Amino acid sequence: MFYGALVWDPWLIVSQIVCLQCLYYLTLGLFMAILVGTRVSRLSLMYFFDFSTLTASTVTGWCAIVSFLLSSLTGAGYLLYLIERAKKCLDFSATLYIIHLFICIIYGGWPSSITWWVVNITGLALMSLLGEWLCIRRELREIPITRLRSSKHLVLVALAIYIAFHA
Repeated sequence: MFYGALVWDPWLIVSQIVCLQCLYYLTLGLFMAILVGTRVSRLSLMYFFDFSTLTASTVTGWCAIVSFLLSSLTGAGYLLYLIERAKKCLDFSATLYIIHLFICIIYGGWPSSITWWVVNITGLALMSLLGEWLCIRRELREIPITRLRSSKHLVLVALAIYIAFHA
């Protein structure tokens, strides 16, 4: 994590987007398998990309909603390790959810369920805000300085610096 002059590297950005998207769907698949897979006879891509599965009227729908929200929370952790910068968290989170929207449109048409929109906008907010908070905490940590062997050595160094600047 060296934050000097910013260099625009499109290959790095694309690889970060691909990694983030893949990790998000792997995590979503894990949570879907645990929460939804135990309730349905066959887990399919419909639960990932069809807007009609996100419904608050069934227990399976609630399990899918919880899976999406838990995936967004773990996505914040992925932002911490993949992106590392607080000011980029919103960009990468929004990119992830825009790509998800496009995949959903291709898979099942325009999402007309208000529940789908609420879940995904909430997931976007959770991922970006928690990711920013985690990154800011990391960026504001103190930089560890190697300890000097003795306090006498520290006093001698301080005295030498004082003499050098005041001589």
